[in-house]
Amino acid sequence: MGATTGQGPQRTGDGEEPLGDEESTAVLRTVGKVIKMCRERKGMTQAELGAAIRYSEEQVSSVERGRRAPKTQLLEAADEALGAGGLIAGLQKDVEEARYPKKVRDLKKLEGEAVEICAYDNSVINGLLQTEEYLRAVFRSRRPAFSEEEVEQLVAGRLARQKIVDGLRMIPAFSFVHDEATLRRRVGGKMVLRRQLERLLQIGQMRNVEIQVLPLDREDNASLGGPFTLLRLREGNTVVHNEVQRTSRLISDRKEIQILELRYGVIRAQALPPQESLTFIEKVLGET
Repeated sequence: MGATTGQGPQRTGDGEEPLGDEESTAVLRTVGKVIKMCRERKGMTQAELGAAIRYSEEQVSSVERGRRAPKTQLLEAADEALGAGGLIAGLQKDVEEARYPKKVRDLKKLEGEAVEICAYDNSVINGLLQTEEYLRAVFRSRRPAFSEEEVEQLVAGRLARQKIVDGLRMIPAFSFVHDEATLRRRVGGKMVLRRQLERLLQIGQMRNVEIQVLPLDREDNASLGGPFTLLRLREGNTVVHNEVQRTSRLISDRKEIQILELRYGVIRAQALPPQESLTFIEKVLGET
C-alpha cells in the first residue's frame, strides 16, 4: 500500500486547505452552497459572518465558492453563528473524506464492502496495520519527496482506512502474509520498528485477524512479483488491489483474479501458521 503520485496541495497559511480532484471539488462546492444559503437566510454578509466566527471575509468567500476545504472549527462556528441546527457542522465527515486522495477514498469504500481482505506484503508492513509513526516514515522516505501537505493528507487517509481493523467487528475477516524482510527493515529507525512489531503482536490476537510470516529461508515464494490484496465483497465478487512503483490499479478480470487467488493460497501454505508467526515476530522483536 504505497503512496500517491502527482502534485499535492500548496500551503495556504490561513488554516484552510485547497482542493484536490474533481470529486473533492464537487463535495466542497456543495458544502459552500449550504453555508451560503444559511448565511443569506440569516441576512448576514460574508464580512459579518467572518467577524462572528473570527475568519476573514476572503476566507468565508473562498469556502462558499468551494475553493478551500473548511476546517472543523469553521464549520462548527458557522453552524452556531447562523443557527443552522447542526446542518453545517454535520458536513464535517463529507469534508474530511474530500481531503483524502481519490484512490484512498475508492480503496476505503471497497474495504468497507469487503467480507474478507487478504494481503501479501514483501517490502513494508501492510498499510492497514502500520502505526502512525511507521506510516509517516514510509511516506517521508519516498523520492522525489512529498511535501508536508501531501504527507499529512496521506497520513490522514491511511489512518481513516485503518478504522476498519478495530477489533470490535468480526467482518471483514483479515489474512495478512508478510515476508520476513518487512519485519526487519528499520523503517523510521529501531524504536519505530519495535513499536510496529508490538502493534502486529497486538492485532494478531484479534479473532478475525490472521497474521502469517513467510521466512526468508524458505526456498519457495509464490509471489516474488510483489505485493497484492484480495478483497472479497459482500455481493460475491472479488477484486484485487495492486500497487507498485507509481502504479495503483484495481483488477476485476476474472482470469487474473483466479491466478492471484491461487497464488495467495500457495503463499499462505508456504508461510508459517498464525501462532508460529506470532512467535516468530516476538523473536524478531527481541533481536531488534
